Amino acid sequence: MDFEKESEIFKTTFGLKYEPLAITFTNDEITIGKYEKTSICKALKLAGKGDSFVIDEAVSTCPGGSKYCGFTEVTTRQQKRGLQKFLTKGEKLTGTIVTFERMQKLTVEPPTGLSDRILICPLGDAEMRPDMILFQCNPEQACRLIALDTYWDGLTPKQQIIGALCHTAISYTIMSGCTNLSTGDWTARHHQDFDKDIIFLSVPYERINNLISAIPHCSAGNANVKIPDEFQSD
Repeated sequence: MDFEKESEIFKTTFGLKYEPLAITFTNDEITIGKYEKTSICKALKLAGKGDSFVIDEAVSTCPGGSKYCGFTEVTTRQQKRGLQKFLTKGEKLTGTIVTFERMQKLTVEPPTGLSDRILICPLGDAEMRPDMILFQCNPEQACRLIALDTYWDGLTPKQQIIGALCHTAISYTIMSGCTNLSTGDWTARHHQDFDKDIIFLSVPYERINNLISAIPHCSAGNANVKIPDEFQSD
């Protein structure tokens, strides 16, 4: 199945408001996508509306996005102290430097040095196999997608809910291979004005074929519910 057909299945089955996004870490040259100064979270917002972006260290404008998506890393004490101060005194998203450290250490490491660039584009426009698909969806759509994702194996994904949007929506799934559901972080949501009901569901691309194949079999897809007589109430 090609990427355009996969995209149409998702959009028509679930009534998605925004494009499902193909996200690919690559060292290859890419012929599609804007190459301009942008943050990862802004690229996600605009790609959901149809744009495509090629992002590398040179055009990534957010230090956090550059770190969590593997372009840069914190290597000196001075850099770490600055980051601690920004998160606790600036953004005020964590109470102390201790809680900040827990957030950093009790999850997968960022994909440091993994690739030269990242392609973020609508799935239907993808020109190479994605590493993951990101859905910007409402809770009901996320519920259905997760039910389909787990339909064949019944395994609950290991979740990483808190943290920067670029981490929970992209790098966690890239490094763990786990489907992940995230609300994003407040700074990204506020600055990019994401819809209030939007949540972020990340699915490794290797799970997409089974997810799609579950649609006709699962009531979270388009299978009819059949309730045996003995389970029906009067």
